[in-house]
Amino acid sequence: MPPQLPIYTAFKVPTVITHPSERCLQWTDDGQLCLATKSAVYIFTPDHGINLSTPAELKLPLGDDVSEKPLGWYRTMFDMSRIPERMWAEICDDWGAITFGSLDVSVRAVTCSPSALSSRGRCVLAVLTAHEVTLWEATKNHLQGEWSMITNLTDFLVEKFTRDGEVDTSAVLKVQTTSISWSRQPDFGVLPSPSVDASILALGSRGGTVALYRFCGYQVEGPRMEPITLSKLSEQWITHLAWSPWALAGENHCAAMLAYAVADGGIALLRVAQMLEVPLVSTGFVTEYDRHENLHVSVEPLRELVFIPDKRAITALQWINITGRNPILVVAKPGIVHLWSLLTFPSSPTHWHGTRTLMVQIQKSSVGSSSLETVSGFSYVAHRDILIITFSDGSFHAIHSFSVEPSWMPSSYVPPSPVEGAETITSEALTQASRAFFVRASPDAGVDYADVNRTSGSVSYDSCSTMTWIYEALRSSDFSYKHEAKHECVLLTAPFWSPDDETILRMAQETLAGTHCATRVAPMHLLRPTLLHLGNTGRFAQLCPRLLEIVNQTLPPDDSRAIVIPQCTHGLREDVKLHLRSSFKTHFSGWDTLLQLQMRLSIADSCWKLCEDPQMRIECGKVAQQYLGEISHRVLRIMVRHLTAIVMALTPVDIPFVLRVVVQSLLPGSPSDLSSEAQALSDRVKAVVEIDPNIAGLHEVCPACHIGVPLQDITQATCLKGHTWARCSVTSFILSTSMVRTCIGCSRKALLPVSQSQAKDDNWMPVAARSWIVKELLEAVERCLFCGNSFVGLV
Repeated sequence: MPPQLPIYTAFKVPTVITHPSERCLQWTDDGQLCLATKSAVYIFTPDHGINLSTPAELKLPLGDDVSEKPLGWYRTMFDMSRIPERMWAEICDDWGAITFGSLDVSVRAVTCSPSALSSRGRCVLAVLTAHEVTLWEATKNHLQGEWSMITNLTDFLVEKFTRDGEVDTSAVLKVQTTSISWSRQPDFGVLPSPSVDASILALGSRGGTVALYRFCGYQVEGPRMEPITLSKLSEQWITHLAWSPWALAGENHCAAMLAYAVADGGIALLRVAQMLEVPLVSTGFVTEYDRHENLHVSVEPLRELVFIPDKRAITALQWINITGRNPILVVAKPGIVHLWSLLTFPSSPTHWHGTRTLMVQIQKSSVGSSSLETVSGFSYVAHRDILIITFSDGSFHAIHSFSVEPSWMPSSYVPPSPVEGAETITSEALTQASRAFFVRASPDAGVDYADVNRTSGSVSYDSCSTMTWIYEALRSSDFSYKHEAKHECVLLTAPFWSPDDETILRMAQETLAGTHCATRVAPMHLLRPTLLHLGNTGRFAQLCPRLLEIVNQTLPPDDSRAIVIPQCTHGLREDVKLHLRSSFKTHFSGWDTLLQLQMRLSIADSCWKLCEDPQMRIECGKVAQQYLGEISHRVLRIMVRHLTAIVMALTPVDIPFVLRVVVQSLLPGSPSDLSSEAQALSDRVKAVVEIDPNIAGLHEVCPACHIGVPLQDITQATCLKGHTWARCSVTSFILSTSMVRTCIGCSRKALLPVSQSQAKDDNWMPVAARSWIVKELLEAVERCLFCGNSFVGLV
């Protein structure tokens, strides 16, 4: 590997990692990197695509000469050592139910939910300690703020199994969790994508059971998990769980495989299918799905074992998703990597199925090198068809022709889109590069053959050449005691090779074309590879114009023109408020085309910020302005059609906001059909509700000097004395309160939903915004309407 490749990240994390595994480091759907240590969970967020006044906390590398382009990270964490461990002997004093070492808190596993599940529309983390499962979510600021525990799932399990009387050993073993895994959000192929949560949390136990649970959100009594099914599968521990991606199995029907590993080394599968039943009668403004009545789950254990028991411990279990074929299950045991794939119907002559077994070949880089080490990460590089496996001894191994005929050595197979220099990506070269990065990141101490870079976890940063991994420098030949406080790990991000421009552009094009809103993945997470390479000053001049060509292709069809909102024929009722919130939420986050526009706008904005050529900067601005207008018009059309449907439920307090939407829809540049709909809405409102002349002019009062401010600019407000105020990106009202939230992607601000404010009433809102429509709209908008990323509270 070329020695001149930069190190993007190299900073120390003072912590102890007791369980190196392929899930020690993992990405969330919000674009955050989750690190599981012995007594805490760290959450790191790279600054690619983040536009906040608060700078990244971790910006500088370890040494001045370590990196050519340092990468900034936001950091937060939550401490697990303060969570009291359960005294299992108080529940059942049988020897079989006793868990040794349960008093020493140690994080064994972390799994991340899909996005949009928490109270603020973000991910929920499930953390497993000594058979205890707790759920955590961020409060105001998920980048640097506090994360709090929202529920203890084990409390629910203990209560369920002890409800009927005396507890025996078998009941306690079913409660003691040994493995966890949260599925992704399935795509049922319905548009707009329903806002119902169909992800599933799987729990494996000491009693050989696998339990499936659904996160039910926030009820009156608090966050709650709902049991789906409990399957007795083995007489031994369930040590690992892994979900395959969901696949369409028919109309509104999805299926996935849940692989589970048993302590005796055997592996089997559960087939989990979900059917989304369309309600026969819909009483709301959009089809609303109930998880109890419309979401049906079936679980079927497959009879044949994927791998028969061989008494060898399993160190890693993960599905690798490959476009155009069935996913491949990767199973790691000491010295062996097993691969398994289901037969594809119709079968492809170039895709293998069944079982493949590869013996791990030792890569000597230090005294601690071994072929029997634990796997600490997987990374599949699609355009090279290579699976990169990281082991805890610091070695990197590449399986070539992974989807065709896997082998440690490059074969004669040529990928569909050959890349120059693909044959150089070998296990030896990757391990040498990893060792070189380790030496460069340790400038203060001389590194020799006795130093082991013990790697605890690794993930791909850009689905291509750049990896992020965490290691600790150890001397295995030194048997002296080292206190936990003296342990330090280093988080590294670096490229192992330099991809060419064609690869980067093709990956960006595939990302824009293959995005689906049903998965609820944040645009910042999807665009991280593109923004990483776009920020490379050495190739920006070549990438920028060609990337703009990809972004500025034919506009996606305007789905908002086909939206039909049933008319409300009665006055204001509580159910109307709930139906309006649900419909707003569904239409603002349930259309693939709107998400694609938001991602195109993010790329154009990034090009505009990085561009130094005045002419090219103007071109970037034109493209960004075009997509900004497209997004604004589609959002306005959704609002206009909803407001037209609820004219009969309007009250005088609602008129200021309705008129604001009308005025914005009549501004120059608006589509003629949108202006016509807005004018028709205005005429209907005037015929039904008596409008106060004082609000007809839509003038607001300057919070500083109390002079009227006309609605002439929807982004900011300026009074006659020059006082300038930002406007809410959702409602366009003047922001003169601290009860605001800020988008992390484009820094646009919006009023807080009333449910998230600390005030007892709504007196903090602008007088003209104290409408039930505005309140439901703010509750429905969980992500920025213009870039699709999440909000944080900075005040």
